Amino acid sequence: MTETTGASLERAYQACMRLAREHYENFPVASRLLPAAMRPHVAAVYAFARAADDFADEGERTSGERLALLDAWRDRLRSDEPLPPDARLPAATGEIFAALRSTIRSCGLPVSLFEDLLSAFRQDVTTRRYSTWAEVLDYCRRSANPVGRVVLLIAGHRDEALDRSSDAVCSALQLTNFWQDLGRDWRNGRLYLPLDECRREGAAFADLDAGRMTPAWQRVLAAADEVTVDLFDRGRAVCESVPGRLGLELRLTWLGGRRVLDRLRRNGFDVFGNRPALGPADAPAIVWQLLRWRRR
Repeated sequence: MTETTGASLERAYQACMRLAREHYENFPVASRLLPAAMRPHVAAVYAFARAADDFADEGERTSGERLALLDAWRDRLRSDEPLPPDARLPAATGEIFAALRSTIRSCGLPVSLFEDLLSAFRQDVTTRRYSTWAEVLDYCRRSANPVGRVVLLIAGHRDEALDRSSDAVCSALQLTNFWQDLGRDWRNGRLYLPLDECRREGAAFADLDAGRMTPAWQRVLAAADEVTVDLFDRGRAVCESVPGRLGLELRLTWLGGRRVLDRLRRNGFDVFGNRPALGPADAPAIVWQLLRWRRR
């Protein structure tokens, strides 16, 4: 394996930190609340996943071109040796994989978790509808849950119970993002609500085309809200079991996700008229809830 010098590895991690901080997200990524030793590793994971997610969502490319980009990204993940430059890939590709390889080795991360992420991104290209909750949750298992497991491993936690609780939180956050972005996803040709629920409630796609949140769609989303709340509740344990600054970050993330979900419910799930998002004005309420946090 080609060795990476200390100086070049430091530059690689710095590039990943810049990428992490340049992208807006609802939930914290490599924030300053995390222990300092964790931040470069989390940023490397984020940079890898962010780039792959961008490949899947780049509308100006054909499906075949996007899948080819994801395959090239997967090839670099599986290779122990740096591969030749590829003009199709981001300029920071070399830095991302130098940092990621170092993180995988030093933190003992299974490559299978990253392959799960890539399989979900490929599915974003090939799959536009989901028939059942089982299909939706299987997508969450690969698109969101690996990130939580990786963060726990970076922090040194190897515990099956924590992993299961983390999976629940990550799936809940992913679902919250789906309901929050229902209108935008529909305009891009995607729907993550199970089709059998839509048919059961008589929800018409024409209403989504027109940007109308009808009672039928409200019933579908109310049922989805119940599933999501249950996952948040099942995942609360990881927020309470992990100590220190990471535990604080997990509780803030949990509270932020629940706040978005609660706002959706109060607005009657009308994401067309008012897409809920967290902003600076939400910080005092979330901090107040954090101070009043009680173990269950």
